[in-house]
Amino acid sequence: MAGIGGSNYWEDLRKQARQLETELDLKLVSFSKLCTSYSSSRDGRRGDTSDTTPLLNNSTQDRMFDTMSVEIEQLLAKLTLVNDKMAEYTNTPGTASLNAALMHTLQRHRDILQDYTQEFHKTKGNFLAIREREDLLGSVRKDIESYKSGSGVNNRRTEMFLKEHEHLRNSDRLMDDTISIAMATKENMTSQRGFLKSIQSRVNTLANRFPTINNLIQRINLRKRRDSLILGTVIGVCTILLLLYAFH
Repeated sequence: MAGIGGSNYWEDLRKQARQLETELDLKLVSFSKLCTSYSSSRDGRRGDTSDTTPLLNNSTQDRMFDTMSVEIEQLLAKLTLVNDKMAEYTNTPGTASLNAALMHTLQRHRDILQDYTQEFHKTKGNFLAIREREDLLGSVRKDIESYKSGSGVNNRRTEMFLKEHEHLRNSDRLMDDTISIAMATKENMTSQRGFLKSIQSRVNTLANRFPTINNLIQRINLRKRRDSLILGTVIGVCTILLLLYAFH
């Protein structure tokens, strides 16, 4: 190598490396902006039901992404080739005195190449992940819209069935409440009946001793029977009305 160019050959390689690194830096900045704008445009159109314009925009961005990916990969390949030539030059006989400085320069260019490669793959991976996710969401939305447009009658029937089901559930709850009220009323009346029986036994004892009180007690018993009949009639009518309302 030293015989066909010497230090001029090395400087030429460094010049090529710096030029490629500059081009890569600009390309990667544009590539990153493209990926960011792609994500933003998808988010902005997520609620849009129109298909024509979004599809054209996304198709254009996809083509730009593919084109820029190929260009960056080609630049990375060229820079890798230049770095390999620089590494070969450092092993050329006659460069031993400059080997430390050459290796330092070579390592710096290798680090730059590695950083650009990692940045490219990271940005490309993010872009592909966003595109795959958005394509999946778009497909799901289209399926939902297709289902809604093609099954309007079924949806109305389903809605009617759901309303009927809800009505039956409400009727069941109303029946449960009615039964609970009836059970509570029965327990209350049973306890009152026991209490009244105890009072009546005491009053009967007094009535046997005092005839006037006995006549008064008989009148009270007649009125109590009448009130019981009225109360029973009211409870029966209310229960029938509740049942009719529940099964209406």
